[in-house]
Amino acid sequence: MNNRLSKENWASILGVLLGVVVGMIIIVGYTPTALALEYNKEILIESDFSGRDLTDSSFTKANLRQSNFSHTNLRGVSFFAANLESANLESADLSFATLDSARLIKANLTNAILEGAFASNARFDGAIIDGADFTDVLLRPDEEKKLCQLAKGTNPVTRRDTRETLFCE
Repeated sequence: MNNRLSKENWASILGVLLGVVVGMIIIVGYTPTALALEYNKEILIESDFSGRDLTDSSFTKANLRQSNFSHTNLRGVSFFAANLESANLESADLSFATLDSARLIKANLTNAILEGAFASNARFDGAIIDGADFTDVLLRPDEEKKLCQLAKGTNPVTRRDTRETLFCE
């Protein structure tokens, strides 16, 4: 009988400890790290991804026309050959993202951070780039020249001038 009582007591103690740990996680607001998601070749027109952590996710060849990525963590995300026409990327962190062959026509990149992004063959016709940070972004010379005609402002996070990050004259 003593053995049985000690097993029951042990189970009760473990139950209480588990409850305390779960309660602490809820109180502290534990947020698990983001899982990389794959949206390759998906049709996601007018989707709302605003304010999310999509680190290292993939949107290769996805149709994201008029989608909302404002205030979203897009570090390391692949937008290879994605259609981001008229997408809202305001204040998004696109550091080290792959934008190669992406269509960013009329996209809103206000205050976006694109540091270290690979954007060779990306199209930015009519994009809004006020306050965007293009530090170390690989661009085609003709696209860089077009962006310099639009460039103005300073990024509020990195404190870098948009024209300087594009090496505009």
